Amino acid sequence: MTVQADVARRRIEELLREHEEQILTRWVQLAKAPSGELLDIYRALRSALDQGMGDLADVRGLLAELSRTRARAGHAPADTARAVFGLKEALYEVVESDGEPEALRGFIWFSRLIDDLGLLTFETFSDAREKIILDQAEQLLELSTPVVKLWEGIVAVPLIGTLDSARTQVVMEKLLQTLVDTGAEHAVIDITGVPAVDTQVAQHLLKTVVAARLMGAECVISGIRPQIAHTIVTLGIEFGDIVTKASLADALAHAFKRSGVQVTQSKHARIAVRAEGA
Repeated sequence: MTVQADVARRRIEELLREHEEQILTRWVQLAKAPSGELLDIYRALRSALDQGMGDLADVRGLLAELSRTRARAGHAPADTARAVFGLKEALYEVVESDGEPEALRGFIWFSRLIDDLGLLTFETFSDAREKIILDQAEQLLELSTPVVKLWEGIVAVPLIGTLDSARTQVVMEKLLQTLVDTGAEHAVIDITGVPAVDTQVAQHLLKTVVAARLMGAECVISGIRPQIAHTIVTLGIEFGDIVTKASLADALAHAFKRSGVQVTQSKHARIAVRAEGA
């Protein structure tokens, strides 16, 4: 830095120190942000200036936290950037009143510094929003893949929508955890709500069944509609010895039979009774 530039920078430091209250009040008005947050950023910036701009870590950290907080609150990234840029306008009013050439030259340097910090808020904001979206997508996946207990020792996974790799992983994890928690020996994977079954979807289903078998549970795939059955045959997909049923009711009846539960029907109601030897 040249002597002239150093003088200009020092003049800006003096103005920031001498007119702190005026600049902060105006900055709060322009930024529309809590005064406490801006005060911390202002003082961290002044501290960095006093140290010769060797370390802006504190300033960057405070701005990053401000961006993340605003991202979670639903603000636009431009709002956060404008809040930072507002410091330039607040300082310029003081510089203009001062009128010294050194102050004007120093303001140009200070503007470039604030521009860089403003760009940092954009980057941090984008990263924070991306993480929020990923977290929300993961939560939706978990909500869309419930594992329910149908009977003692029998659980079911009703699938609705497309089954991709990410969702298969969630299904597998939730099913295996439920098998551990309940000690169930039979699992029904119902694909009635899956619009189509291709080779990739079939592979995902097979992986889930194999994982459940490793936990000692027998799996039944239900919801094999005529169209899906035709597709499976056309594609040459082999389910091997995996039991498949047309409906959830058929799959449940199979699971009852395998677990030793007898199902009888009266004139008025269907009653399930566990066999004595079960």
